[in-house]
Amino acid sequence: KIRALGSTGSPLPVTGFAWVYANVNDHLALESVSGGTDLCTAFIGGARLLPIYAGELQGPSLGAHVQSFDEAGNPVIDEVGELVITQPMPSMPIYFWNDPEMARYRESYFEMYPGVWRHGDWLKVNERGGCVIYGRSDSTINRQGIRMGTSEIYQAVESFDEVVDSLIIDLELLGRTSYMPLFVVLRDGALLDDDLRARINARIRADISPRHVPDDIFAIAQV
Repeated sequence: KIRALGSTGSPLPVTGFAWVYANVNDHLALESVSGGTDLCTAFIGGARLLPIYAGELQGPSLGAHVQSFDEAGNPVIDEVGELVITQPMPSMPIYFWNDPEMARYRESYFEMYPGVWRHGDWLKVNERGGCVIYGRSDSTINRQGIRMGTSEIYQAVESFDEVVDSLIIDLELLGRTSYMPLFVVLRDGALLDDDLRARINARIRADISPRHVPDDIFAIAQV
């Protein structure tokens, strides 16, 4: 029997944990991990001696000093912040090719917090040390001051059988008055009518927040 199973590449939602335990077996160690190809390693992952909570990564890997920083560079607990690594790791790249002044290198990792590696993901660390990844911080909706990873919105929208893919944008990020349209790719035969729009909005309102309900929903052929 399978005793352990790893998951990586994107945040594994609570529904993913539930599917594994219902369809594979109910006692394996499901270890969701997060890292980066640029570091050639994972820096948050599983720990066989710790309990597993659906939707969470169990904690930082050995040798990885991972924290969640707010915009001012302060570590935060039970808040969504920037995933940072505050101490060097042996596998960190030391330069980029064709970047002799190291300008691109510094801009990519150290521009926001000087001397601290900012990886570009949203992270929440809870009081017991568990970690939740919310996706890329450069693909995040900042709706009237409330930040949310787009992956959370896509998870809610694509839970409907009628929707096979989706895309959401927020023009507030361009310095304009907030306008947030949602685009959906529908399954063959499905119709974006008032009923489906209402159900999508209700799911986003309940699962995420009322502020993240889109201003409009449009059906498109593909993303």
